[in-house]
Amino acid sequence: MIYTEITPNPASLKFVTGHILIKKGTADFPDEKSVEDAPIVSKIFNFRFVEAVFIGRNFITITKSPDFQWEEVIPAMKDFLKSYFESGQPILTGKYLIEEEENVEEGELEKRIRTIIDESVRPAVALDGGDIIYQGFEEGVVKLKLMGSCSGCPSSTITLKAGIEGLLTRMIPEVTAVEAV
Repeated sequence: MIYTEITPNPASLKFVTGHILIKKGTADFPDEKSVEDAPIVSKIFNFRFVEAVFIGRNFITITKSPDFQWEEVIPAMKDFLKSYFESGQPILTGKYLIEEEENVEEGELEKRIRTIIDESVRPAVALDGGDIIYQGFEEGVVKLKLMGSCSGCPSSTITLKAGIEGLLTRMIPEVTAVEAV
């Protein structure tokens, strides 16, 4: 069964599947040139309405072209996904099948920031069909990468400033701002 969930980004829709698509992390394909090790994504980009694809644990977020309506996109994408999953073709290959351990040297402050983002922010953002990845901390500024429905979302600035920045500055006084990279 495949069902859809709206996201805060009107150009993106989350297609929730009954399959585990990626064991760890997420996969972001902001354009067709970025596709690597993702057979399903290569085929999704064959649809003229697709501008970007994002894969989470059990969902695929599609960002559509403004030239198309969701009423056109949803049935076509559901039919495609159902057929693709039934065919047994690989969803992701190569680097997405390797569960790499992060080997990042971080201080206590960075670990606290990453923990808050990973435990409080990322699960909430995943519900909206996206992801936010910690990219670093420099001179009081936390740098984050927005992916999936968060990328290009009209409310992403509010999420960053009112939501994430508010949370981090309250919990960690050393944090003075949050920026998207």
